[in-house]
Amino acid sequence: MKNRFIKKEYKTIEAMAGLYCRGLHGTDKKQLCADCEELLAYVKARLDKCPYQEQKPTCAKCPIHCYKPAMREKVRSVMRYAGPRMLKHHPLLAIRHLLHGRREAPPPRKG
Repeated sequence: MKNRFIKKEYKTIEAMAGLYCRGLHGTDKKQLCADCEELLAYVKARLDKCPYQEQKPTCAKCPIHCYKPAMREKVRSVMRYAGPRMLKHHPLLAIRHLLHGRREAPPPRKG
């Protein structure tokens, strides 16, 4: 079972992907194109495997880069587009994400 923190991360990236896909790909509300669906599935799979779980920092501050470079760039594009729009469309998610981004990353895990 996923923890509460990861579920909130899911909601945030789902909201961002929705804004991005509607804005740039012209999809209907509550729908994503195939590319955005694939990206969202990839991000969720990576979140599920994150070794930090409850202590997970934002990806920008994380010492472990678990996304493939191409997928990482796609996620950056989604965040660059959706980030400024989140306050208008999803204010609580946006504020929580901004506050979360201020947290320091935990020390790298020894594996």
